[in-house]
Amino acid sequence: MTPKKRKSFLDKKKKCIFEPRTLWRIAKMATGHPTKEAFDIIIKNLDKAYPGYIETKQNWIFNNAGGAMGQMTVLHGSLREYILLFGTNQGTDGHSGRYKADVFDFIFKGEMLCEYEGQFERKVHKPGSAAYLPSSMVKHYCIKDEAWMLEYARGNIVSMLPFGFADSLLSTLDYIPVMRTIWHYGRLVVRNLFKRGKDIGIVIKWILIIGIGIWFVFYGIPWIARI
Repeated sequence: MTPKKRKSFLDKKKKCIFEPRTLWRIAKMATGHPTKEAFDIIIKNLDKAYPGYIETKQNWIFNNAGGAMGQMTVLHGSLREYILLFGTNQGTDGHSGRYKADVFDFIFKGEMLCEYEGQFERKVHKPGSAAYLPSSMVKHYCIKDEAWMLEYARGNIVSMLPFGFADSLLSTLDYIPVMRTIWHYGRLVVRNLFKRGKDIGIVIKWILIIGIGIWFVFYGIPWIARI
């Protein structure tokens, strides 16, 4: 009897468009190239591999999250997945966030150091390597000088937004990056919402939840009050 093949965290997930192995391969194509040229290589090959799902125009936005600061441009946004380019040219470090989603960082320039809870040897991710953060786990990451990566997340993306916005809203008080992020991500969510029925299930679920909530407020509570 042939043993059942164990699934890898790099395997494609049901109802997701993107495959981590493909994204990793594309990120590796950019290693060794100047930064701006590397961006162009990645975007071109992503668009070729996933036509119609990639934002080819770069819209760079500062991002403050978990005490770290860097720049990002969103290449794909939906309720279930996102892809972006992220990095900094002068170093940063901070808290990764603890999400209801898996996060992959495919490094193509520089180094990222990662510290995990209960582990006392740091992991060094160099160009061509992948850093994986499973759902509900956390890490401390550090970029000493310059590093750039292709980041992919899959899972409950909406639940990640409060962490992504908290520093800007409560610490730096710089609201412009938040508004720009909401605009660019939201625009891509709408654009990708019904492609191949990708996120219809999520939309239907929230319509039902909101509908039940409205029914309970206007009919359920008055009915209970009469008992």
